[in-house]
Amino acid sequence: MYSSAVCPYCINAERLLVSKGVTDIHKIRIDLQPEKREEMMQKTGRRTVPQIYIDARHIGGFDDLRALDLAGGLDALLA
Repeated sequence: MYSSAVCPYCINAERLLVSKGVTDIHKIRIDLQPEKREEMMQKTGRRTVPQIYIDARHIGGFDDLRALDLAGGLDALLA
């Protein structure tokens, strides 16, 4: 997950994933490694954090993650 320390959406995404039993979240902090922001933008086509991946699948931001959960698709991806 591409994230930054001061991003409330990043915090909410992490909370949602933890509530689903995810114990290992690999965070790439673009606030600490500015070069990673360019990498993120090239990979995702987006400028905002979080940008969430489950395995190699790009989920999107927090709103995308939440929508996936509400639609019932998140649990299947995490299984």
